[in-house]
Amino acid sequence: MFYNPKRKHTNNGMLSPVDFETRQQKLNEAGF
Repeated sequence: MFYNPKRKHTNNGMLSPVDFETRQQKLNEAGF
Protein backbone atom coordinates (compact mmCIF):
# COMPACT_ATOMS: atom_id res chain seq x y z
CA MET A 1 0.00 0.00 0.00
CA PHE A 2 1.32 3.39 -0.95
CA TYR A 3 0.56 6.65 0.79
CA ASN A 4 2.04 10.08 1.28
CA PRO A 5 4.10 9.87 4.51
CA LYS A 6 3.81 13.62 5.08
CA ARG A 7 0.06 13.90 4.61
CA LYS A 8 -1.88 14.95 7.71
CA HIS A 9 -5.08 13.15 8.67
CA THR A 10 -7.79 14.74 10.79
CA ASN A 11 -8.97 11.39 12.17
CA ASN A 12 -5.67 10.71 13.97
CA GLY A 13 -5.00 14.10 15.57
CA MET A 14 -3.42 15.69 12.48
CA LEU A 15 -0.42 13.35 12.60
CA SER A 16 1.27 12.06 9.49
CA PRO A 17 0.90 8.30 8.95
CA VAL A 18 4.52 7.78 10.05
CA ASP A 19 4.01 9.78 13.25
CA PHE A 20 0.75 7.97 13.92
CA GLU A 21 2.40 4.55 13.59
CA THR A 22 5.26 5.64 15.86
CA ARG A 23 2.78 6.85 18.47
CA GLN A 24 0.76 3.64 18.26
CA GLN A 25 3.90 1.54 18.72
CA LYS A 26 4.87 3.54 21.83
CA LEU A 27 1.39 3.13 23.27
CA ASN A 28 1.48 -0.61 22.59
CA GLU A 29 4.86 -0.93 24.29
CA ALA A 30 3.50 0.97 27.31
CA GLY A 31 0.62 -1.49 27.54
CA PHE A 32 -2.26 0.57 26.16
